[in-house]
Amino acid sequence: MSSKVLKPYKEEHDYSYTSGAYATIELLKTRPDVVRSVYIHTKYCGRADVVGLCRDNGVPVIYDDKAFTRINQKENSYVLGVFSKYNCRLRNDRPHIVLVNPSDMGNTGTIIRTMVGLNVIDLALIAPAADVFNPKTVRASMGALFHVRFRYFPSFDAYRDEFPDHVCFPFTPEGEIPLNRDNCPKAALFSLLFGNEASGLPDHCKTSGTAIKIPQSPLVDSLNLSVAAGIGIYIFAEKNKLI
Repeated sequence: MSSKVLKPYKEEHDYSYTSGAYATIELLKTRPDVVRSVYIHTKYCGRADVVGLCRDNGVPVIYDDKAFTRINQKENSYVLGVFSKYNCRLRNDRPHIVLVNPSDMGNTGTIIRTMVGLNVIDLALIAPAADVFNPKTVRASMGALFHVRFRYFPSFDAYRDEFPDHVCFPFTPEGEIPLNRDNCPKAALFSLLFGNEASGLPDHCKTSGTAIKIPQSPLVDSLNLSVAAGIGIYIFAEKNKLI
């Protein structure tokens, strides 16, 4: 791909890009087969590691400072990895995280990073949902996106039809179990459900399994989605010996 066709990201494009050296290196190490090219700014000082990975994987390196301006990159980002979008399948023998209608790219990327850190790497997204390939999501995930298996589903029912053996645990402030290390359920195949940042989980999701709540003070009405997901994933991963 030449710099002339590298444009600001749009969801309808068949490609996206990483922003920054760290995420680009994760891309090159984890999914070199989808990398189309890597752009390097002349101000970037750590070229050897990126260029070496590109050489080892047959990835073209392009030096073009204007490309960074063209796609409205931040001034401190001097590496771009252009990659083809790809599809994944979730494993039916691994626990899942289910995000129902998440809308914020930053929250979605942060949750993906947490998932990878806690060894829960299968993600179901119930549409409408944030775009995992949006560079904002990729950047928030710090390249962890390339370690997860993710899939979009048109509805929660479509997800349940495909994975009926997973035990669902919807997270909601009205949940019946106040989550802690002692009473966290054990389940080899669990699905942790988290809702939209503003509206939370739909009612039909809340009743799909044993509802969980995270104890909190009355000084706030709810926790940030990525914080709540991080707490829930950590306790379930620890209790079920995934970490």
